[in-house]
Amino acid sequence: MKKVNTMATFLDNKKLSQIKTEIEKFDSERETIIKQSRDIIKSAKHAIYSVHRKDMKTAKQLIDDAQKNIKKLRNATQHTDAIGAFNASLEEYVEACCFYAFVEKKNIPTHKDLKVNYEQYLLGLCDLTGELGRRAVLEATNKNIKEVQHIKNIIDEIYGFFSQLNLGNSELRKKSDSIKWNLKKVEDLLYDLKK
Repeated sequence: MKKVNTMATFLDNKKLSQIKTEIEKFDSERETIIKQSRDIIKSAKHAIYSVHRKDMKTAKQLIDDAQKNIKKLRNATQHTDAIGAFNASLEEYVEACCFYAFVEKKNIPTHKDLKVNYEQYLLGLCDLTGELGRRAVLEATNKNIKEVQHIKNIIDEIYGFFSQLNLGNSELRKKSDSIKWNLKKVEDLLYDLKK
């Protein structure tokens, strides 16, 4: 007697196989973006460290390396949820570029100069004030009042801009709280230097 298959197949196995392939491709792309974003963060952090050590040539090379990796990732991040990792790398890149430009050229590039959106830029500026505060401490140990004053003026300008924004309860608002403390630290340094 012939056995009858009583199990009905409701799923299209060919279509499911295609879905599985798409998921695996998506996961692979996502992992690549996360890894490359980490590389951008690493280059940017090391660039900041190099600026503090007055090794501007290395800092510039690291910023250029980060910029090349950013160009590679721009299109890839449009099709994955790894955008968070990429955004974090852009924030670090903004911080490194702005710190380098401040020390090397005494200016701060705009978000358009850096080809980032305003949120990535503003988050990077928040972090920049911490590096500026650190630089102010180093300059204060050398009794360089003029540089500490300049740093205080930049942080004060950034703080003044942020105080005009209605940030609600966003990540940007939380991060911007650090600007006030960095400003106070530099003001205290300046006060002590002028005694």
